Amino acid sequence: MTSIGGAGTSGTVDWNLAVATATRLVRPGPDVGRDEARAVVAELRRHAKAAEEHVRAYTRMLPEGTDAPDTPVLVVDRTGWIKANVAGFRELLTPLLGKMNERRAATPGGTVLGAVGGKVTGVELGMLLSFLASRILGQYETFAPATRDLPGAPGTGGRLLLVAPNIVHVERELAVSPHDFRLWVCLHEETHRTQFTAVPWLRDHLQGEIQTFLAATEVDPGTFVERLREAFQTLAGGRPEGEEGDAAPSLVELVQTPEQREILGRLTAVMSLLEGHADYVMDGVGPQVVPSVAEIREKFQQRRARGASRLDLALRKLLGLDAKLRQYRDGERFVRAVVDQVGMDGFNRVWTSPNTLPTKSEIAAPDDWIARVHRRTEG
Repeated sequence: MTSIGGAGTSGTVDWNLAVATATRLVRPGPDVGRDEARAVVAELRRHAKAAEEHVRAYTRMLPEGTDAPDTPVLVVDRTGWIKANVAGFRELLTPLLGKMNERRAATPGGTVLGAVGGKVTGVELGMLLSFLASRILGQYETFAPATRDLPGAPGTGGRLLLVAPNIVHVERELAVSPHDFRLWVCLHEETHRTQFTAVPWLRDHLQGEIQTFLAATEVDPGTFVERLREAFQTLAGGRPEGEEGDAAPSLVELVQTPEQREILGRLTAVMSLLEGHADYVMDGVGPQVVPSVAEIREKFQQRRARGASRLDLALRKLLGLDAKLRQYRDGERFVRAVVDQVGMDGFNRVWTSPNTLPTKSEIAAPDDWIARVHRRTEG
């Protein structure tokens, strides 16, 4: 197996074991013949290119400078998505895991315990990734490192991943037009790519916030792994059903300090903006180029709202996916309200600098953002 980002282990997490576990456990994709698979890949690539033009025209956002790098679009299967995300996790978690490894090395017997703990955590991470790998339709990897398996453009804005088997699975489940659904998905993901290529400071700003968040973590390795294990015991049914107050905390909540809560508030606002903007653009462009967009949106929303199993709900809570769904909704309302009042050019002032990004409270109160950034006064 190819190592992810170098050596397979880094003390706290055995990354190669995470990939092996996730690959072994991930559900098989839909039944697709070789010729159909080739056709799906080709169409997704065409749609990604078409979506780029539609999104840029609608948002009036263009890459800065004629020499702006072109980030790759990769159509992947579930295993490809797993490898890409393990590499991304490793990239982002390096500061936190480095701190934990230093503490463990200073503890008697810590090296041996670290090797064992790294394998346990690798298996647990693999289990989480196997759950997600069958659900993600597309993803803009902002902090993608270059690997032999999945070429990227490190330092230039990431890469766009489209998970072909998941897109096929959902379009069949919803019984919608494959052509329309694939373009609809590409519009959302292409908006994310446009956000980062047209706003060059955004990547570094987000990375800085995340690294500061991780650097503020003061949980020792033993406690960190113990909390992960407690969360998994909850998922496995270790607590009686119906005790909603005992729901598993999200992974973010497991390591949160007061300083991190402040950072998390800013990150939540930015992610709500990015996801809401993508949903707004997807639905705004949709009627022009996706004939069945209304049907797709209605069925997709119904799918999001449908009940899930206890295990599925617990995993969503653990991974923070319930918060992500709120980000789509709250962020889209913010974008729509601002565009309705000050137009698309007025909204695009949000991309001027980190100071013009909305705060968490402004996401819920768009008028406050307009008053602050556009210097308007009441009355």
